Amino acid sequence: RAAIALAERVGAAYDHADGAAVSRETALFTDKGAMTVAPGETRRRADVVVIVGELPQIHHEFVGELSATVPDLSAPDLTGKNQREIFLVGSNGASAPPLSNGRTATLLSCGEASLGATLAALRTQCRGRQTSQPVSNFDDFAKALEAAHFPVFLFSGDATEGLALEMLQGLIADLNRKSRASGLHLPARENGWGSALASTWMAGFPLRTGFARGFPEFDPWRYDVARMIAAGEADLHLRISSSIVQPQKKRNRMALIALAKTQKPVAGAAVTIAIGEAGVDHEAVVYSSRTGSLRSIDARAASELPSAATVIRLVASHVSAEAALPC
Repeated sequence: RAAIALAERVGAAYDHADGAAVSRETALFTDKGAMTVAPGETRRRADVVVIVGELPQIHHEFVGELSATVPDLSAPDLTGKNQREIFLVGSNGASAPPLSNGRTATLLSCGEASLGATLAALRTQCRGRQTSQPVSNFDDFAKALEAAHFPVFLFSGDATEGLALEMLQGLIADLNRKSRASGLHLPARENGWGSALASTWMAGFPLRTGFARGFPEFDPWRYDVARMIAAGEADLHLRISSSIVQPQKKRNRMALIALAKTQKPVAGAAVTIAIGEAGVDHEAVVYSSRTGSLRSIDARAASELPSAATVIRLVASHVSAEAALPC
């Protein structure tokens, strides 16, 4: 919040360090729209779980928990017959996150076809049409859908292209014509998605927003900060990171101010300021994909290192005498 407020004050643009993945995910909601469900409802209701592409490591434990539990759709079934069906959409050789009790996910694949092409073929076959290359194990998938009460598709923008995300939403929409199904968004970066939400409630737009003309403008291409730096459009880069900052390639003499958890000056930075890591050196409010909302966390190893927000407010105090920035 403090960084966005500073950007507004000085007419800057802002983005996430892994802006490409976050941008793919926000584009799904801003351009196409999505039918999604909360993580808690997935744990409770999903009797068919479909993993779409590769999921970031931070979500593997959650998938393992889904495979180890049964949905709360009826009376407990101690025989194990009520266990969730697990499928994986991907190319040959794709692997799912580790499942419990040695279980394996049933692969839905079109050989070496891309994820988008595989989803397109899956959507086509679900509508009873012919495809040039059928999806493997489709009959098992169709039977599972026929018996399912609430299938849920797990997806992330980490390694999934935008068109594949849109095709997935088309498949979910098709399934809802006869029954019900939904998707669970598992963000590529939890802090990136939290930043996107903070940007939306502060500026009315997600990340890749700029204040060059005195008001917020959302343009995913124009305000792609990595592109701006590479094209020589920026003359100052303020980068906030809990790890060592690697300087990006630039065309001009752009100055870098690095806020990082480090004891040494960052190579290539005009100014380096040591900061603490949220949830480690100081308390913080972060996005949690386990709950699908923000939550507060305590410091695991509290230190005297200041938070990024504290440093940004100090910087802002020397830029303008306007009202104090939010925490």
